[in-house]
Amino acid sequence: MISPHYDMINIEQNDKTFDLFYDAEKAGFMEYNVNGNILEIIHTEVFKEFGGKDLGLELVKAAVELAEKNNYKIVASCPYAKKIIDATPEFKVLLAK
Repeated sequence: MISPHYDMINIEQNDKTFDLFYDAEKAGFMEYNVNGNILEIIHTEVFKEFGGKDLGLELVKAAVELAEKNNYKIVASCPYAKKIIDATPEFKVLLAK
């Protein structure tokens, strides 16, 4: 019997990046900075060969979870992250005023 193939997404948090792995291959990253109670999302990138799988959204979710866990407000300097956060009411409440 053939086992079904499941796509595995793993995100590793580092000091200033989230590294995204898709089926054990590095598929993208997000650069961020924390200053006081502000988490700034600087850049989000998913490598071209992994496009169309909503992996950028997974990176934004990881940043939102970090912000929620630590009571941070978010500044989205990255246009992609800003677009996702603005379009998602439960994320948008975390934006710094």
